[in-house]
Formats: sequence, C-alpha cells, structure tokens
Amino acid sequence: MGLLKAGEVLELEVVRKIETGYVLTDGSEEVLLHANEVEHTLEVADKLEVFLYHDKKDNLIGTTSIPSVRPDVFDWAEVTEVVPNLGVFVDIGTTKHTLVSKDDLPLFQSVWPKVGDELYVTLSNDKKGRLLANPVSESDFGDNWDRAPEDLRNKTIYGRVFRTDKEGAVIITEESYRGFIHHTERKVEPRLGEWVKGRVIAVKEDGTLNVSLLPKRKEARITDAQMILNLLKENGGELPFTDKSDPEAIKQKFDISKAAFKRAVGKLMKEAKILQDDSKISIRKTEE
Repeated sequence: MGLLKAGEVLELEVVRKIETGYVLTDGSEEVLLHANEVEHTLEVADKLEVFLYHDKKDNLIGTTSIPSVRPDVFDWAEVTEVVPNLGVFVDIGTTKHTLVSKDDLPLFQSVWPKVGDELYVTLSNDKKGRLLANPVSESDFGDNWDRAPEDLRNKTIYGRVFRTDKEGAVIITEESYRGFIHHTERKVEPRLGEWVKGRVIAVKEDGTLNVSLLPKRKEARITDAQMILNLLKENGGELPFTDKSDPEAIKQKFDISKAAFKRAVGKLMKEAKILQDDSKISIRKTEE
C-alpha cells in the first residue's frame, strides 16, 4: 500500500496523457484522472487539486469534484442503496458510492435508512485503505449546537434523524437545532436518516428542543375516531372492545393507548355514530 490514500485532497501534477485520461503524480506515486473529470485539455506539468478514491476495480483514482464530506469534515450524504448484512451506500459526490458499514447502523434493520434518506457522515479508511462513510455521533458535536429561541414552543419543526434507539431519537432540525423525541412521543421508531415533521413541546435551558411526532390531542381524537369507525365498518359493524378493555389488547388492535381509545369512542358516542354495551362497540344502524 502506497502513501497516497482514499479521502485525501491533494495537488498533483500531470505526468502524461493516456487514452482514458491523465496520469497524475505527487512525485512518487501515480493515480488516474479520467478525461471526463476535466473541462479542458491538460498539459504535462499542469497541477490541479483532486480528491482520491477507489473505483469499482479498486484502483486509486482522482476526481476534480471535491466532496463536501471528508475525513475531517461532516456533511449530509444521500443513501443510494441498502444491502442487508452489509450496510448502506451513500453518494458523497464520487462516481462510486461509499459504504456505511452495518456495524455503524442500528441493530435492527427496520430502522436502517431507506434509499433517499440522508446520513450525516464523515469519512475514514478500512484496513485495506478503502473509503468508508461513518455516521456522526453526538459526542462529535460536543456543545456546539445552535441555541433555539424560546418562542418555538408548540411550533411545527422539521428535521432529520441522526440517532435513534428504544429510548428516543435525536434530530438535527433544518435550523441546526438539536431535537430529542422521547419514545412516548412517537407511534413508531423513526428511521436513521429519515426526514420528520414534529411539534416543539419544550425549549430547554441549553437551547435544545423536546419534540413530539404525535398530533395534538384534539387532532388525534378526530383521526382516531375515524380509524375506529373504519375498522367497525370493515368488521361487520361491531368489535369486541369497550372502554374497559385491556390496554394491551387495545394497543395491539388499534395501535393507540387506552386513554386515546376512550377519547375517540366518547367522541363517536357523543356524535351518535356508535353504541357501546358491556362487551362491544357497534355502529348505529343509520351509520352503516
């Protein structure tokens, strides 16, 4: 393995022209620059800045398109391919996309990023010198988060997930604030790299945010009521559930809490759309 390595940005010199492009050197090693990487003809002894990476044949080559993400620079990179048991590939601006190893992704593939999601990454090299993209951790930020203004409470906010686990998820908002989504403030665990829309429920003293992905209670009651009504219609007009049913059974069937179920059922009964007895809820005949 030579001294030149993937991920470096160097000024190299043209030593000769070949059929497919140019051969560049730092004085001791040579790399290829494809002809489609330059807009005009180069001459021997010309110098230019290139980014080094490996092509599909594992040859170290250069590109004049310098990626915004580098070994010492973080940036977003779009996911272009998901390979189970290997990881995901991201586009950093080179013709060959770069691997994010499964070892740097969540344990459960259900929350791996999908194609089109974006990961906040930096670059490193594996033992063979090949380029890897590594998701940025919170420790890489330290305390260098932008402080959110106090008037953001109850405001809608957008951001991208850059850490997720059973306890909760952390997003980087489009304004570069840190937002934490506790597991009780989401219906499902968001994917790493997913773009989410949330609601600010608290602005903390350190300028970071607590965010909810759940709708406000009034909005949720309307949505939940319609969902229950639809399920009743799909099940012959009745379901063996009441406001005294087991919370876990309600969660499994309706994917909402017992409290949310009781609010939605109460709304439907008040609107005279359903009936409830000791063993079931059912649609009023006029609603069928």
